[in-house]
Amino acid sequence: MKKYLEMTLAERQAEYAAVKAQYDGLKALGLQLNMARGKPGTEQLDMVTDMFTLMLKPEDFVDIDGTETRNYGELAGLPSARALFADILGCRVSQVFVGGNASLQLMYDAIAKAYTHGMLHSEKPWSKLEKVKWLCPAPGYDRHFLISQSFGMELITVPMTEEGPDMDMVEELVKDPAVKGMWNVPKYSNPEGIIYSDAVIHRMANLSPAAPDFMLMWDNAYCIHEFEGGFVPFADILSLCEEAGHADMVYEFASTSKVTLPGSGVGIMACSEANMAHFLSLITVQTIGFDKVNQLRHVKYLKNKEGALALMARHATVLAPKFHAVLDALDREIAPLEIASYRRPTGGYFVSLDAMPGTAKRTLALCKEAGVTMTGAGATFPYGIDPNDSNIRIAPTLPPVAELEQAIEVLCSCLKLAALEKLGV
Repeated sequence: MKKYLEMTLAERQAEYAAVKAQYDGLKALGLQLNMARGKPGTEQLDMVTDMFTLMLKPEDFVDIDGTETRNYGELAGLPSARALFADILGCRVSQVFVGGNASLQLMYDAIAKAYTHGMLHSEKPWSKLEKVKWLCPAPGYDRHFLISQSFGMELITVPMTEEGPDMDMVEELVKDPAVKGMWNVPKYSNPEGIIYSDAVIHRMANLSPAAPDFMLMWDNAYCIHEFEGGFVPFADILSLCEEAGHADMVYEFASTSKVTLPGSGVGIMACSEANMAHFLSLITVQTIGFDKVNQLRHVKYLKNKEGALALMARHATVLAPKFHAVLDALDREIAPLEIASYRRPTGGYFVSLDAMPGTAKRTLALCKEAGVTMTGAGATFPYGIDPNDSNIRIAPTLPPVAELEQAIEVLCSCLKLAALEKLGV
């Protein structure tokens, strides 16, 4: 298979005609396939639906310590749920807050409280400040960026490397007191699938921001989400920050959204005890407590870290063939042409592909025309603007393998057409 850059004009024209015929054939199938978000597939949802059989009798709603989950109380979360997630994250029970059905809500809430009341070490509420800046590793998670953007922050892009964010740049940027925080997905980053290296994590924990109320937002969304190989242990960022003298700098988040049921799971925040006390003093005005019945259901179902890992191993048997379907197609159809590069994740929920610069929007427009919906071009960058118009986030988890293979066939055809058009046909 000849590389596109090495083809003559006549060869490119012939290749374009062949690929266009293939694309037209796929378009004629009338496909309606969606790979826009990282959703679990139906088989995964069916796998965990039996958790609703665990609480049928009145006594099932009383926790082991006697807590009645159907009534008010336990603002920071059910004690047994706090213990379960402390076990999974490797931190102290006193550092864990168990909330509602989504960690994203807790992230938004933490920043909103910084704006309305200020954080523990804030001189004043952020809404009283002239400017707030926020560091955004990119490619990254679009919903993180949208939270920051919704509060009017100035978003600063930090390039991702093979080991995590560019820490030389981060260490320089945090010297500005207007820089109030930074997003991170430290394990199987969204969408790159990168695990932050020990060196990067150590430098993160040892940051010395000029802003005393700097928030290191540590979204550990994929902390136990391997789909290939065994569980990869990860550092307890809370302990590392504490050892570095920055215990109050970090806020860690996780959820069961892709462990049990998205939208019906449990969101978790972990932070220093001092931050916890400050957060509780503010949230007590907002709510009397979150859904303890659901928290207990998760404790009964998962039991402990080992139980959670065993469940994730079952999820992996469903996810691995889907990721291999994507990567095998890219290896076969795209890699020899040298028109795109991509990572080979072993966990998480995405494959990150960098198409030929200037072709991501065109590629995804062609995909949509052929009935394949994907995450919009630019979504993985602050303000939705990819300066190279290159990054494409592939979410293979929702469709069955047969449909996924069709969708990737469409994507490969579109990548080829867009690259050939860019090169000139």
